Amino acid sequence: MQRHTGKMKADTQRPKLRLYVAADLVAGATVVPTPEQAHYLSHVMRLTAGAPVALFNGRDGEWLATLEANRRAVLLKVMERLRAQQPMPERWLLFAPIKRTRIDLVAEKASELGATVLQPVLTERTVVDRVNLDRLTAHAVEAAEQCGRLSVPEIRPLLTLDRLFDGWSGPPVWLARPGALPALAAPAAGAVLIGPEGGFSPAEERWLGALPFVTPVGLGPLVLRAETAAIVALALLQARHGARAETANQASG
Repeated sequence: MQRHTGKMKADTQRPKLRLYVAADLVAGATVVPTPEQAHYLSHVMRLTAGAPVALFNGRDGEWLATLEANRRAVLLKVMERLRAQQPMPERWLLFAPIKRTRIDLVAEKASELGATVLQPVLTERTVVDRVNLDRLTAHAVEAAEQCGRLSVPEIRPLLTLDRLFDGWSGPPVWLARPGALPALAAPAAGAVLIGPEGGFSPAEERWLGALPFVTPVGLGPLVLRAETAAIVALALLQARHGARAETANQASG
């Protein structure tokens, strides 16, 4: 007999529009959207009173809400929970910053592929030394709203490589490299480290190679651009997670 998976009652009840909010979600609560969200609901999507909207905050699952609008404000009335909050495997992306449009793509696709932490890393050969965290967060939130996940990745401030790994207490690190290395076959959880466009310096290579929690893994024989490497590595971890989940479902069926 199959166990209950915690999915919502009927897919037909799922609103097409989803919003990430900071407020606590509980039946009967009233959520005040941000001015940007209110404009989007009323003037871009042109929703009218009673229109359904799905809300999530990364803590309380996904909830059905209905729009309440008047001349003064746009409000969202929380009705019922559609999906319970589910834990996600710890999946970190450690990456050297790249140019604006390409780093925006990394934030978007990392959110879609289930990254839980995005950590920009400054290396010796990193060309871009500043990161707009607010803009990256906006891209990650929009992607989370569209892809159906129940949380938004945490985007952390830029750190140097040595400071990041000083007293490291995070998950095992998989150092993505081109060439004839064992393919990435890690568990669903872990941290993927993507180097800068010019690669790590020889000194960094030696230092990383001596760290006991860092394992070099291959992403194929070709040299990938930084944003492509990040997407490929996260996709492989996502595929591993899907395979493990399917195996677990079959075992419990």
